[in-house]
Amino acid sequence: MHFDRVILTEFKNYHYQQIDCNPRLNCFVGLNGMGKTNLLDAIYYLCMGKSYFGLNDQYIAYHESPFFRLEGHGVINGHSEKIVVKAPLGQRKTMERNDLPYERLGDHVGLIPVVFAAPDDIQLIHEGSEARRRLLDNTLSQLDQHYLQLLLRYNHLLKQRNAALKQFADTHTFNPALLAVYDEQLVDPAQYIYTRRSDFMERFLPLLKANHYTISGKREEADCRYESPLQQASMAELLHKNLDKDRLLGRTTGGIHRDDLQFMLEGQPIKRFASQGQTKSFLLALKLAQYDLMREEKNMSPLLLLDDIFDKLDQERVEHLMQLLLEGPYGQLFVSDTHPDRIAAIAARMSVPFFNYYIEKGVATLQNELNI
Repeated sequence: MHFDRVILTEFKNYHYQQIDCNPRLNCFVGLNGMGKTNLLDAIYYLCMGKSYFGLNDQYIAYHESPFFRLEGHGVINGHSEKIVVKAPLGQRKTMERNDLPYERLGDHVGLIPVVFAAPDDIQLIHEGSEARRRLLDNTLSQLDQHYLQLLLRYNHLLKQRNAALKQFADTHTFNPALLAVYDEQLVDPAQYIYTRRSDFMERFLPLLKANHYTISGKREEADCRYESPLQQASMAELLHKNLDKDRLLGRTTGGIHRDDLQFMLEGQPIKRFASQGQTKSFLLALKLAQYDLMREEKNMSPLLLLDDIFDKLDQERVEHLMQLLLEGPYGQLFVSDTHPDRIAAIAARMSVPFFNYYIEKGVATLQNELNI
């Protein structure tokens, strides 16, 4: 799988931009704030139908433009593909594959597997459990359409149940029959999601350990523990047991929406004890493990988007990391960097084909290329 060309129209700080893509390595270089990350996000959007950063579409269009449009041309399983996103503001967004619109945007998820590593990933370590559940959901949704549909259903039912609980609390009323309807419908989706997350972690953990062992120079051992209320009781039991608490608080206190991941390094919580360098190495290992698992299950190489991952790394670590990425089993890479020639120089020395774009104020200019 790879993109040959990506076209942005009225997307973020790009009025119009065409990017011709090398099937191996593409570098976006320039100062901060010029639009490097926006190019990566456009590629992610073509894969997932939404921004990696959770932005609402109304904040994505260029300045005061009434729409934005993305177009990607590439090859998937040996077949030419054209993906188009059309997002007129205030109207329903549409996605097309080879000029045929999807009935549901979710049907596109998983066609073009993608992994994005960005500075904002530090939230996985320091923020609440929601960020870590997104990592699980992002991966599993690309691997399993049924998982995605049940996750959407679970979240919709949970929202309805919470609204009912809040209304009961505000009006000092209670309708057990209505709550029973929500409870019954939540059980099966919750069990499926829990089972898939548990199975995922069994396959994911060895990959995380192996990647981190390599990146850390074989010095430290990483670990990751999956925690879920469903490890202690079924969803039906949780809803029944927590009913009084739920009514008091006006929300559902138990379920797979409370799942979490605990990240460890040498047996200690990363959040408390890891240095900045250790944290960065762990996060990269986390994303490369995500990549490895997706490649194994999809039997194809996902796109790998790396945004400013070399910040604060010395040249030796940058060289080691690029060697890992360029000699390893990775497909098409898109990498951003503030250093104008650093990645291109490493790629040229390794005789790896690449395109190097200089980004300035929403304009991408191809500076040099190496085709082999």
